[in-house]
Amino acid sequence: MARYQCPDCSYVYDEEKGEAHEGFPPHTPWAQVPDDWACPDCAVRDKPDFIPLGMSGIGGVAA
Repeated sequence: MARYQCPDCSYVYDEEKGEAHEGFPPHTPWAQVPDDWACPDCAVRDKPDFIPLGMSGIGGVAA
């Protein structure tokens, strides 16, 4: 599963973990996160601003 980072505060959305308090359970793909979703840590950047980091989990890029 992929990971995406906010360019302002470095928050990382990990598809494997999801973001329960934002309504995204574990394994929620990035494609299902609304385009107008704002970073839950800084609320400055929206989804289109996030930077793809690669894959998480076995065989993925380590954080």
